[in-house]
Amino acid sequence: MYIAIFQLFAYLIFIVSNHFNAPLEKKLYSFISVTFALISTTVLLIAYFTQFSVVPISLMKGESEGIALLTQYNGHGLFIALEELGYITMSISFLFLTPIFSAKNTIEKSIRIILIAQFALTIISFLAYSIKFGLDRDYRFEVATITINWLVTITIGILICVYIKQKMKIYK
Repeated sequence: MYIAIFQLFAYLIFIVSNHFNAPLEKKLYSFISVTFALISTTVLLIAYFTQFSVVPISLMKGESEGIALLTQYNGHGLFIALEELGYITMSISFLFLTPIFSAKNTIEKSIRIILIAQFALTIISFLAYSIKFGLDRDYRFEVATITINWLVTITIGILICVYIKQKMKIYK
């Protein structure tokens, strides 16, 4: 959980950094991305902080009444629901980054395709698991959306670094 919290802070810094690199006429989109990133980070921080601050000490002190709802080991509990919500809003934050890249070159096109595809994959996987399992999605969608979002974070993080480095060369 500690590493997950660190990753959330890195994700939020990444999204905010993109806001400041966005062209002026596209700042609205990047600001909406920041807003959804704040929602995502807040929801996930609550879920993760609860897991290492509330659940273990409650179990150690024999306070197990109602703990099943909070623990990450309950596929129908609050933790899984919060993760699903957090990663859906993360996916939306990535989608709103799309318009700030104009698709003038290969890197920008790649970034746009990845950002749109991740949102589509998240929605498709949510719908597929919901149709197949109903409310009994268990961990299935949670694992899918975490995988999609963190692979996208790594991939576009690298691509946006390359894009910014190329942009810096142009201004020199």
